[in-house]
Amino acid sequence: MPTCKTVSKAKKRPASRGRSGRPPRQRHAQAHAAHRAKAAKAGGAGSKKWSHHVMETSNAMDIEHDIFKTGSADEIAQSLKRSSTHSRRSRKGTPFQSAMSMLNFYVNRAGRNLPKTRRDTLQQAKRKLREAFGREP
Repeated sequence: MPTCKTVSKAKKRPASRGRSGRPPRQRHAQAHAAHRAKAAKAGGAGSKKWSHHVMETSNAMDIEHDIFKTGSADEIAQSLKRSSTHSRRSRKGTPFQSAMSMLNFYVNRAGRNLPKTRRDTLQQAKRKLREAFGREP
């Protein structure tokens, strides 16, 4: 007499689906919606300007207003050097590190909204800042 094997009736999920059983696109949308809801509950209307708040209240140094938006690369570098060396605020690193991190912070937060010409000017300002502090380019 032939033996009967039990056949599993559970369907196997395709490899593109995760543990939740949803495709990656849906999982991402679900997580994104949850993040937006959490941010709206915690932050309110002003939560979108957190990077501006960091620039204004940073403990690294006091910088000139709108220095990154106007001026040449040399002006930006000299202003950052002046601000970082004369700042009375406590800092963890050297004046060079504070100045360079503030410049990098601005470039990174501007992201795709930063025009190519301005990005090039800020990259040149990094080189000028290294020269101003006597570092190798």
